Amino acid sequence: MPKDFKAIDAHHHIWRLADLAWLNGPTQPRIFGDYDAIRRDYDVKEFISDVQPEGVVGSVYIQVNWPAGKEIDEVRWVQETADLYGMIKAIMGYADFSSESCAVTLKELSQFPLMRGIRQQLHWHENPLYKFAPAPDVMKESIWRQNFALLQEYSWSFELQVFASQMKDAAELATEFPATSMVLQHCGMPEDTSKDGMVVWLDGMKRLAQAPNIYCKFSGLGTFIHENSVDFIADITGQCLALFGAERCLYGSNFPIEKIWTEYPDLIQAFRQSLKDLPEDQQRLIFFDTAAKVYKIGL
Repeated sequence: MPKDFKAIDAHHHIWRLADLAWLNGPTQPRIFGDYDAIRRDYDVKEFISDVQPEGVVGSVYIQVNWPAGKEIDEVRWVQETADLYGMIKAIMGYADFSSESCAVTLKELSQFPLMRGIRQQLHWHENPLYKFAPAPDVMKESIWRQNFALLQEYSWSFELQVFASQMKDAAELATEFPATSMVLQHCGMPEDTSKDGMVVWLDGMKRLAQAPNIYCKFSGLGTFIHENSVDFIADITGQCLALFGAERCLYGSNFPIEKIWTEYPDLIQAFRQSLKDLPEDQQRLIFFDTAAKVYKIGL
């Protein structure tokens, strides 16, 4: 990695504990394990102090599930925070594409200059610890697709969060909406690391990679093993690179979730170490250029 290394962290959160019922309420079993360490405020000043020494010059805020009906308030707060502190260069807000009022929500969200798209988490799993969406095929609902089509009017992208069993449907969605960029979260959520599980994951990833409008985000891998492992990161990102190419891959920290088991210098170093044998231009794509393109960040 060149000495003038710089990065865009394309996947992080900030929050005030009081705003998040899921974090502030009783502890529940979750995919990322014991999360007592992050049941507190995590503001942009702490985020900047975590990332700036490591060469991060800009970031993408990803929605963090404020209570229903508060999606405008969430983006307003993040926009105001970005205006004050500068690090956040793009915002991915929330909207429910299954809602009849979705078009109104999208229009209201469009008033914020840093809005770049939507994350509605679609991941569904038979294991209740991993389940988020109410059903595995929400994206196939007619009203969902009608509202999803509105993203193109705003030139916004979509943060695609699915498990391997849903990748066939996700690939069909991407094919139906070729003008809408879709950013696959957390390398396709490889939660089943058994031999058979990885075969299913890889088969789904091959389907997704065939859609040129799908990008692969190198983020959140500690979620599935509850540690920061260079070997695991190198294995998963290596397989993703072979499918998507560096021009469709981008780095994100998933902070402060990953703060449960690691610190920022160790996390970004693990990714740098995993990718160190790539040509410098490909490393720049992953750590900076692809995110700048997808999220329309001028730095």
